Amino acid sequence: MCKRPAGCWHCTRGQGHSYLEGRRVVKAHSSQGIPLPSAQGWIVLAPGNLILKALKSPHPTGPELNALQEELAPFGLVILGFPCNQFGKQEPGENSEILPALKYVRPGGGFVPNFQLFEKGDVNGDKEQKVYTFLKNSCPPTSELLGSPNRLFWEPMKMHDVRWNFEKFLVGPDGVPIMRWYHRATVSNVKMDILAYMRRQAAMGAKGK
Repeated sequence: MCKRPAGCWHCTRGQGHSYLEGRRVVKAHSSQGIPLPSAQGWIVLAPGNLILKALKSPHPTGPELNALQEELAPFGLVILGFPCNQFGKQEPGENSEILPALKYVRPGGGFVPNFQLFEKGDVNGDKEQKVYTFLKNSCPPTSELLGSPNRLFWEPMKMHDVRWNFEKFLVGPDGVPIMRWYHRATVSNVKMDILAYMRRQAAMGAKGK
């Protein structure tokens, strides 16, 4: 998790929201793209391969993210998923294959994400998406080690790079990154951290009145 105080973020307030404009999605509520989170919303951004995570986990992450989105949506939470093929080449398929595989293969059973999934893109390297440049420069890395170079497919490699699928970031209502989680952090732990942070913010707001 990112432990720096809010005043230390290396960013311009609200800048991360603008980096999402024009990004194409594989699941959208509108053919015009995603409805960007309002200034009141909290955002969790997760790069990774939902299909692979479902196949390798005894507790599929997709349904857990659906449950998190549903439970915390009343508090303004928005989850954004970013498929990426830079970690072990684990997302080799086409964008058009992502949702059918989730629905019919694994977890299957008609599963449909209730959160936005963007088209595949890079989160590290020369062609990384600007929103990830912004996020990675705002929060320290989750580990001192990058991992096995033969399983990481980008250049150049930098200390602040995303380590593996499902490293997550929390962005506050003002567009400032707040937390960054190691890729092995469970959705339940992410939920507890978000709720704890919201409670602290609510308590600080009450004291300020």
